[in-house]
Amino acid sequence: MFAHQNVTYVITGIPWTAPLWSVDAYVLFPFLRNEKFRGVETMARSFLQAVATEEVATPLRVVQIEGLVILKIIKHCKEFSPALVTGQLLGLDVGSVLEVTNCFPFPIQEEDEEIEADGANYQLEMMRCLREVNVDNNTVGWYQSTMLGCFQTVELIETFMNYQENIRRCVCIIYDPSRSNQGALALKALKLSDSFMDLYRNNNFTGEKLREKNLSWVDIFEEIPIKVSNSALISAFMTELEPDTPVTQGDYDRLQLSTNPFLERNMEFLIECMDDLSMEQQKFQFYYRSQSRQQAQQQAWLQKRRDENKARKAAGEEPLPEEDPANPIFKPIPEPPRLESFLITNRIANYCNQINGVTGQSFNRLYLTKALHDN
Repeated sequence: MFAHQNVTYVITGIPWTAPLWSVDAYVLFPFLRNEKFRGVETMARSFLQAVATEEVATPLRVVQIEGLVILKIIKHCKEFSPALVTGQLLGLDVGSVLEVTNCFPFPIQEEDEEIEADGANYQLEMMRCLREVNVDNNTVGWYQSTMLGCFQTVELIETFMNYQENIRRCVCIIYDPSRSNQGALALKALKLSDSFMDLYRNNNFTGEKLREKNLSWVDIFEEIPIKVSNSALISAFMTELEPDTPVTQGDYDRLQLSTNPFLERNMEFLIECMDDLSMEQQKFQFYYRSQSRQQAQQQAWLQKRRDENKARKAAGEEPLPEEDPANPIFKPIPEPPRLESFLITNRIANYCNQINGVTGQSFNRLYLTKALHDN
């Protein structure tokens, strides 16, 4: 019986444990020393190499979503917009590809323990029903809607960490209905970086640890490329529909000249984020001022104690210790965490990118309209 990561075996009557890939084949399979079983040696070594390979997690490179799943997500998010909704993603984890083959929405809940319990029962019941009809019921993450790309929150990180406790790899699909109204499919797949998760588990976001891990605000989330997959029948059906509708509604949406409401809301949220970031900076300024004040108090106290010790030595008495842990001036001041400022910086960068993209497209449409009028 082999364990998942380690194997326990006995040498000279003493049991000990070592990583499976570090065990010699002759130790695990002593019969290989017999000439009759030499041919099995290659198979045994291949077995050990295969187990060792499984221990090294394959990095996630692409999220493959079926077209029907994307339509379900869009329909659910648009029906309840501007309210924010969530849902479960189901599928398979195959090598470096995370396949999303199905999804179902979560009911909108209020902050109540009984309602939360009903929501958990609803989720389990839905997965049981899907399993009974032979549909993929493996949880691979969740999806949620957002408003103008404002999804970088502590709640999202905590949800990621809760999923990571039971699922080795999971993603969050973010859909923005307001951004999609501008003629672009605002759909992205996100995951937390491994280095950030290590820091979050330890709850240590001090400047020293961030410099040690070389972690900045851009290293919190990792965006995974999305690949849309359809069955052969759906692809054939879409091919038949193309000649009948050469121009889609999305093409008309891209020609809309009115972008003022979208830009105004982005600017409002950007100003709010700048105010929040300014408040976070004030916390750090207060921390550094308090630290400087404490260091000055410590130096004054040490100088006073040294003068006192000189007088005690001259009187033939024992000197007093130069450090007093009970003194409050020697108690370290806790450094404020930098997580919130990192998340605010993420939101600011997202709003700036959206404003830049929308204004660039607006200029292109204006120049196109001007050329049409001139002709």
